[in-house]
Amino acid sequence: MNQTSPTFSAPRAMVGAAWMIAAGIAFSILNVVTQWLTMTLAFPSASAAFWQYAFALLFSLPFLRRVGLGAMRTRYAWRHIVRVALAAFGVTTWVAGLASVPIWQAIALVMTSPFFIIMGARIFLGEYIGAARWAASATGFLGAVIILQPWSDSFSWAALLPILSALLWGASSLITKSLTGAERPETITVWLLALLTPINGGLAVAAGFSIPSGMTLVLFVAAGLLTVMAQYFLTLAYSTADAAYIQPFDDLKLPLNVVAGWLVFGYAPTGYLWLGAILILGASLFIMRNEMKKERGAA
Repeated sequence: MNQTSPTFSAPRAMVGAAWMIAAGIAFSILNVVTQWLTMTLAFPSASAAFWQYAFALLFSLPFLRRVGLGAMRTRYAWRHIVRVALAAFGVTTWVAGLASVPIWQAIALVMTSPFFIIMGARIFLGEYIGAARWAASATGFLGAVIILQPWSDSFSWAALLPILSALLWGASSLITKSLTGAERPETITVWLLALLTPINGGLAVAAGFSIPSGMTLVLFVAAGLLTVMAQYFLTLAYSTADAAYIQPFDDLKLPLNVVAGWLVFGYAPTGYLWLGAILILGASLFIMRNEMKKERGAA
């Protein structure tokens, strides 16, 4: 019986999975640092977003020097500007969310981003969305409602910030998707690096700019380094193994952040809040498997 050989070897697949897990760990530590800065030390969230990505830009200068600003040549400047602006607002609302809700809750809610992308793909890109994906999206949003508990006396509007960041990042991802067929990856990356920090800086000034010092400054340097490391690990993961294989390991970010939040802050979901997290995770995995089947069918 003939079998189609895999597009990647088992050792490379394992290395790719390891890099994806390393990225998840780096992001978990980053979220702990960010929440410590904004919730425990009460550093303003808009300024926190700026300093995190300012130091990330500093650590990314070798890459910018290698590709050069000439990589920014494009016929779609406004599309890039809108894309990065949406990403910047997403970063700001995400950091504000970490200043308001436990890490596990923020991560579970931001995992609704694929569901927003599905709706946006139908509305703005005209893509066909089958009943199964609509059902999965509805299940994921149900999980978000269970976690938010808007009927509860303890409900806070700040709890919606991670969902707003998921919406903004989803919109930015849709524009990125529309650009991938026309632009080089270097162009897409350089526009993001070049504009994200200035836009975050403008948002920080509008909210009341704060300058870190002492241990706060050290933590922001660490946050910038962790941001670059996590993104670099992601790049290594996708360049080492098939995305279809390693993508499920990205969903390990939920348990990793649960553990990180519990170890540092004592936060952990209780009771039926686990149900909400499981619904979001299950719906995300279903959509991913659905996309993998479509790609195999088209191959």
